[in-house]
Formats: sequence, structure tokens, C-alpha cells
Amino acid sequence: MLSTMLAQTPNKIDWKEDLQIYKASLEDKHIDLYHSVTEEKFNAEWSKIYDSIGLLNDFEITLKLMQLTRLINDGHTAVSLRNYDIHDYPFKIKHIENQWRVVKINNTNKNLLKSTLVAIDGVPIDEVMSKVSKVAQFVENEHSLLVRTGNYATISELLYALGITEKSNSATFTFQDINHQSIDLRLDALNQTTSNSDSFQELVIGIPEIIKPENLSFEYLWYAPIQNTNAVYIRFDSYPSFEKMQRFSEELLGFISKNKIEKIVIDMRNNGGGDLYVGIALAYALNLSDTVDWKQGVYVMTDAVTFSAGTSNSALFKQLLNAKIIGQPTGSNPTGYQDMDQFELPNSKLVITYSKRRFNLSETVTQGIYPDVILNYNWKDYQNGLDTMLLWVIKDIKKKE
Repeated sequence: MLSTMLAQTPNKIDWKEDLQIYKASLEDKHIDLYHSVTEEKFNAEWSKIYDSIGLLNDFEITLKLMQLTRLINDGHTAVSLRNYDIHDYPFKIKHIENQWRVVKINNTNKNLLKSTLVAIDGVPIDEVMSKVSKVAQFVENEHSLLVRTGNYATISELLYALGITEKSNSATFTFQDINHQSIDLRLDALNQTTSNSDSFQELVIGIPEIIKPENLSFEYLWYAPIQNTNAVYIRFDSYPSFEKMQRFSEELLGFISKNKIEKIVIDMRNNGGGDLYVGIALAYALNLSDTVDWKQGVYVMTDAVTFSAGTSNSALFKQLLNAKIIGQPTGSNPTGYQDMDQFELPNSKLVITYSKRRFNLSETVTQGIYPDVILNYNWKDYQNGLDTMLLWVIKDIKKKE
């Protein structure tokens, strides 16, 4: 457990063996490990960590490995903390309109939902995020960097190891509430079990025209008619099995045919990845419909959370379904290194992920898929539960009817 590891000397873990396995395994398994960083540079940085093992505690070595892995410049090659008993502070933040907004928080402090995080233990938030951004994992471009930085900024052990907080599992957070009043709050970090079982308040956005159906087969994949339009909305957050996607797609195709649907909106904004070939099964089924306006009636929505297969499928939907991309640039690149696999270091139990394939879904390497229409979240709408991007899509659909 990480909390125990921090109290140990490095000699409790055979880091020399782990580091050797880390390097040898990545060189053996990654499709092209040195595509961005030179072998000489990588080896030099690896040697610095190897030579300083006796001077660092276990989590400090882990941080050094995270920094080294970032040099590979591949969002699927990372040091995962999934086997560590990490602790999170009980809130989540999202970068909206250049501020770190609290979009989820435990019930005890629900009055701070919609507030802005401005400092941690007196360290200004810009300085905090600058430090965290250098070690955040699963980063592929500037867009996913913001998302991952926000995700890692609430991990107590990481904040402590970076010298941001004075204690390992407790810190004072400074928030600015919706009335622009400053509030200091001392919070204790929770382990994953406690955090998952605690009750939270969360901002959820949507529009009145889309009503989530009851008794869904999947919470992460569903469709609903868009009221007062001849359109269907498809929420595609994650991937079922290929067979389950086929059944879902057949049912969806039946709905489209029965109701003579002309417009399709595929929402990929919360899709962090999976099996892109499962997504192709959805495209195959949709393509069978003759009622759809294939000239200008298909929309795909993306944002910085859209990653990996979510990005690949968005690119393919644009090609196969003649879709218009709406929203923010994606967190991963349509041409780049994907198809993630992993191995575990035997002593520290760190999980190392890596890319097995390179996909070329655009003629040039770009920093994400750039939408045909760029839209951003509007904080005034967001905090009132309104989805600015979907509002734009609905207006555009109605304009064409």
C-alpha cells in the first residue's frame, strides 16, 4: 500500500530490478519506443533514476518514473497507480473558462459545488497545476494534459511528494465561491474504498429536449429521440462487447427506420476509449439507414476527454458517415500510437502501459481532432445544468428542418 510505502526505505523494494525490467520490457513490447525521445536521452534520464535509488523514497522514485515515461510522448504509455492505495481529496475539478471549477464534491461540503479552486496550502493554483502537469500520465496532447492534470491534482500523495502540501493526507484548500468570497477549508484525503462509498453532489448538464430512458441495458451507451425534431441522440461514453454493440445497433437502426429519423447526434465527449472496431460496428449499422440526411444530418460531439478509440471512432465517423465534428479538440490524436497493453513490475507492483500499434487516421499528425465547429463549455450554463454544446446542435438541427 502506498501509505505504507512512503514510510519505508527504498531498500524494501528492489527498484534496481524493477527499473531494469521497466526499460527492457518497454524496448521489447512498445511498437516504437523512441519515436519522440532519443534513445540516448531516455537512457541518460533512466540512469539518473537508477543511480539515485538510495537517495529517494519509494513514491519519489515513482514520480521520477512518471516523468521519464512522459518523455515517450505517447498517451497510451504510462505509469499507472491502479495498484497503489492512493488517497483522493473529496472533490473533482474541471477546467472551464480558464478556471478550475468544482464540479463534484462530498455532501459535507456541498456548499462549495460551483466554486473555483484558487490555492492548495497557500500555493497558487497555477503553480500547483504547473507542477502536477509534469507528472500527470496518459497525456497525448495539450488538451488531454489539462484533463489529466485536473484528475491528478486531487491525489494527496502526489501533492505531498511534489512539495505542494505540508502533510501527506491533509491540506487546506482555498476556494472562491459563486459570490467571489474566499473560503479556506481543511480537508482529509480518502482512500479509494471510502471515496467510492461516500455521497457526493455533482453537476450534471443536459437539455430538456433529451430525456434519458429508463431501464437501460448500458449506462454508458444509449439513445433517445430529440424532442420537437426529427433527430436521435446517441450517448456513447464507453464500449460494450462486439456482440452487444451489434444488438444495440440493430435496435437503434429499427428505431431510426420506424421513425424516419433524418438527423443523428453521436456524443463522444465522455468517451475515454475502448475497442475502435466495436465503434465501427455502430457506423456499419447506421449506414444502412436510407432515411438519414447523409449530406448534412450527422453530428459527432467531442471534447478534451475524448481519447484513444473515442478519438479514432470520431475520425472514422467523419469519414464513414460524413459527420460534422462539433465541440472541443480531442484529448488524443487520430494519427499516433494506440492499442494499449500492460505489464507489472514485480517488486513495486507498478503497472506500466504501452502502445502496440500505430494508427494513421489523418494525413498529418495533429494535436487532436479539430472540430468543424469549435464550441466550449459556458460556465454560466454549466453551473445551471445546461449543455451549451448540445444547445448549439439542437438549434442547428431545427434551422435545417
